[in-house]
Amino acid sequence: MFKALLLSKDEATGVKAELADLDEARLPASGDVRVAPAYSTLNYKDGLALTNKGPVVRSWPMVPGIDGAGTVLESRHPDWRAGDLFVHNGWGVGETHWGCLAERARLKGEWLVRLPDAFTPRQAMAIGTAGYTAMLCVLALERHGLKPGDGEVLVTGATGGVGSVAVALLARLGHRVVAASGKTGEGDYLARLGAASVIDRAELAAPGKPLQKERWAAVVDAVGSHTLANACAQTRYGGIVAACGLAQGADLPATVMPFILRGVVLAGIDSVMCPLPRRQEAWSRLARDLDPALLETMVQEVGLADAVEAAGRLMAGKVRGRIVVKI
Repeated sequence: MFKALLLSKDEATGVKAELADLDEARLPASGDVRVAPAYSTLNYKDGLALTNKGPVVRSWPMVPGIDGAGTVLESRHPDWRAGDLFVHNGWGVGETHWGCLAERARLKGEWLVRLPDAFTPRQAMAIGTAGYTAMLCVLALERHGLKPGDGEVLVTGATGGVGSVAVALLARLGHRVVAASGKTGEGDYLARLGAASVIDRAELAAPGKPLQKERWAAVVDAVGSHTLANACAQTRYGGIVAACGLAQGADLPATVMPFILRGVVLAGIDSVMCPLPRRQEAWSRLARDLDPALLETMVQEVGLADAVEAAGRLMAGKVRGRIVVKI
């Protein structure tokens, strides 16, 4: 038996999230690596699932938790053996395949990345999908040719999980980072992460002109909607905008003007089905470029039994940085 958060759906009572004792025989048969997650985390998608505020779960019942880090217990996959330390992000886990908010999980070996020596499982989950996505954004900016000194880099949703890590990464790499946030009291936090200045998200959140004053050499956007449209409209000639989230909305009320008149590139960043080599590159770069000491300034830790309540705070916008769940 093992403890897990279990989401169940009933026509009469709706969706229920509870801490349950489950038999290992119920673990998905499709996985070839049985693991013991030591830590998981709460991402936006986990928050949607646990609070039933979005149609994330597509198979019932479901153990949520798209991220996990811990130890391999048993493996039928040639790349993994008992005792190996792993990191898992995405791949539909917590949506169609039982996830890592549990003492046991059965996953596919090709989904797993070896835990970098630079990180403990807890630190890996302080990074989680949010931080790994932030690194994918940074890699996209670099592939486009962005270099330190090219100009200001905007990070929207800067106090969130993706934003916090993006600010820290970009600042450490030598970029001048401008953080956009609606949490006006978090200026000191963002400055500690490396932000050179902070702007109110209200400057970007309302409808704006198709083309605006050129400002940003590059943008990391986790917000979407009018914020993304305005960020594109303010990006300098030949700049790049990496889009990875929809905290404000999934719509994009923009025009083609920034793209055809200024050569702006809009790069979509997917972390869920990202190929393994790029995942490995992202985690290798995180190990090199992210200061582990800064992680502690971003992290709140909760136990498995408190994860549902924490998910409610996350969806209410009352969380700064990252929530780590100790399994």
